[in-house]
Formats: sequence, C-alpha cells, structure tokens
Amino acid sequence: MLIINNLFLKKGNFKLNIPFIEIGDKEYFVLLGKTGSGKTLLLESIIGFHKIEGEIIFNNKNITNLPPQKRHFGFLYQDFALFPHLNVEKNIRFSEKYHSKNSALFNDLVKFLQIKHLLTRDIKNLSGGEKQRVALARAIYSKPKLLLLDEPLSAIDPTMRNEIMKNLKELPKRYNLSIIHVTHNFREASYLANKLAIILNGSILQIGDAKTVLKQPNSLEVAKFLGFKNIFPVSLLGFENSHSYFSIDPNQIIISKEKLNFDFCFEGVIKEIMGITDHYKIFVEVMNNQFFIKASKHILDSLKIKNNQKIYICFNKKDIVFI
Repeated sequence: MLIINNLFLKKGNFKLNIPFIEIGDKEYFVLLGKTGSGKTLLLESIIGFHKIEGEIIFNNKNITNLPPQKRHFGFLYQDFALFPHLNVEKNIRFSEKYHSKNSALFNDLVKFLQIKHLLTRDIKNLSGGEKQRVALARAIYSKPKLLLLDEPLSAIDPTMRNEIMKNLKELPKRYNLSIIHVTHNFREASYLANKLAIILNGSILQIGDAKTVLKQPNSLEVAKFLGFKNIFPVSLLGFENSHSYFSIDPNQIIISKEKLNFDFCFEGVIKEIMGITDHYKIFVEVMNNQFFIKASKHILDSLKIKNNQKIYICFNKKDIVFI
C-alpha cells in the first residue's frame, strides 16, 4: 500500500534518512523510538507537510509532491487538535464539507468508540480519553486508507489505555485501513504492531515482524534501546559464531551454591543484593563481567547468601539471544 524510497530531509542539524519502508494493506505499523529520533518528522513527511528528497508511493501512485489535502490520509495529532467552537458531533462530521454524509459509518463509529453520550458535548468539557476517541472518530469518518497516529496515547490516563489500545488494534480490519503509529512506549508497540521499525537519530535501525524485532535485535544499539540486560561478548561462552554478543534475561539465570547441570554455569562473586517488593536484584561478577539476576525472595532466602560470597550462575543455551 505504501512504499518509501530513499527519503531524505534535513531540518537544521537533524537529518532524516530512510532508505526503504513498505507497509501493507490493513497493516498496523509502529514506529518506535526515543523523543527526538525523527518519528514525528517522518510522519509529517508522509502526510506531505515537508518537501523531501526521494519518493513516496501510495497504491502504485507517486504522491511525493502532492499537497496533504490531496493525499487523503487521516492524521491524529498528539494533542488531538479538535475544533473548540464545534461540539463533538460536528467535529466528527467535519469532513462532510468535502465528502457526502455516511450515516452507517457515523453510527458504527459512535457505537464502536462508545461516544453516543458525548455527541452534544462541548470539546472543553471532555477528558483526555474522550477527546482521543472523538479525534479518532473524526479521522476515520473522512474514510482514509492510511491513518497516521502521532503518540496517540501520551495524554491518556493509564486506566484508559488498555481499552483504547484494544480499539486501536481492531481498526485496520473493521475500517479497511492501514495505520502508522508513532510511539516511544514499548508496551504499546508490543501489543499493537504487526510490523515494527526502530528509529534512532533519524535512521531506521531495524524493521520487520514486530515479535521478531522485539525478541531478536539485530545490533547492540537496538538491544540496548529495547532494554536487553546482560549483554556480553560471545567469547565469554567459550565459542565463536556469526554474532558478536549475546544477552540473557535476568529471570532465566539460576543462582546456586553448587555447579548445576545447565548448558552454562559460571563461578562468580556476589557484588550487591537489592531487596525489592517481591524479589531480589543480584549483581554477580564473572571474569570482570557483571551479571544482573532476578530471584524470588523465598529462593534467595533459602540459599542464605551475602555480598562477596562465591556463587554459581547457570543458564541454558535456548534462553540466550544472540546479537
């Protein structure tokens, strides 16, 4: 549905450089990155707010130089940008200035987003979650084939996020559209995305199936960004392969006073034990490398270990992520 080829944009000292992105029909595509990584700039380039080098192809048509209003994309701003002088229903129906009425779609949106009781309300009297649903209804009522969402959950109360994420996930199939969703929130990305791209410093570092990207980072930079722990050179395992590093989840490491029958068991020294509500965080030095382990309180209490004590840490190869 959407293809981006060699997109380049310079704003001040910041450079956005995107060699290739392809987004399929009814796909939920999430762009995940830190603040200032170029996520919103890319979104604005796709909708046509910036003049770019390269090309944007939509449904086999080159739209690189089309103005935003001729691209017919839906756009949901971070602050929702609702019209304060119009009530909820008039906000949703705003696109009727350019398109014919669609009562079936309007009624379905009102029911699906549960906003019937809001239709006569003024915008200033809505909560953040209510504004988000109204803005979403307005964007979809214009019948876009591509919907662009800029940090759509950042202003939402945490108690409302699960319900709204469920609504978002159902949108592509229900309304026959594709979505590009910009966020810095890993939980959003993991729940919503079919396809995921990691963007840092204006460049896409990894793109692909969401589960693959989140579980199998292709570089040290992506692994650190995604919060992988215990990243060490592969040579520590006693062999070499095509990867330079490996990572092991702190929850997959077993602590013992004896060497156990695991694929890997290292002798180390406990450097620090931190008590958390329901578990301990333990830091163990192994050959000048510091491992971070999470252990339940009852397991650690039964071992009766303390700082500077020698200990074994063990894990299996199946739990290793190679980077």
